[in-house]
Amino acid sequence: MKLYSLSILHKGASKANLLKAAYDLSSFSFFQRSSVQEFMTFTTALIVERTSQGSRASVKEQEYLCHVYVRNDSLGAVLIADTEYPQRVCFTLLDKVLDEFSKQVDSIDWPSGNPDTINYRALDLHLAKYQNPREADAMTKVQAELDETKIILHNTMESLLERGEKLDDLVSKSEHLGTQSKAFYKTARKQNSCCEVM
Repeated sequence: MKLYSLSILHKGASKANLLKAAYDLSSFSFFQRSSVQEFMTFTTALIVERTSQGSRASVKEQEYLCHVYVRNDSLGAVLIADTEYPQRVCFTLLDKVLDEFSKQVDSIDWPSGNPDTINYRALDLHLAKYQNPREADAMTKVQAELDETKIILHNTMESLLERGEKLDDLVSKSEHLGTQSKAFYKTARKQNSCCEVM
């Protein structure tokens, strides 16, 4: 079981604004880490933009699950984990992080803030602590809410996209991804397509 990234974003009218993020990319090779991190940033922004306020969802992308919670006040968080990590613990962590963040960072700063200007340092600690899901056992107050909340599981990233929209097109237009990351995506896509069963 593994957690890879934990991000806090503000859902604007048309775009999501990254406020703070933490990553654990130790399982990737040194040369892949910057591209993987850029893709995680791109994916979290896309998921928050496409998730309606007041809802939670889980989006499957290859062997990863991206868990998202966007509150009614437009503050959202995304946790990227492997498929074995317990979903209940993911949403407990998202709720805890959003609650802490909203108490420490004034909502006036959410629309225009960025990782350099936002003063919230707990994400790295939470990402490290929750690598072991048993750390969340004491946090059962959210469980009743989660049981009542409908959590949507999208089978693929493509199901999250709007009709006629393609992930390849979004990647090529993205402001979050550098040239090297876009090339990495295209190479990975080609290698994966040769292995798919027709």
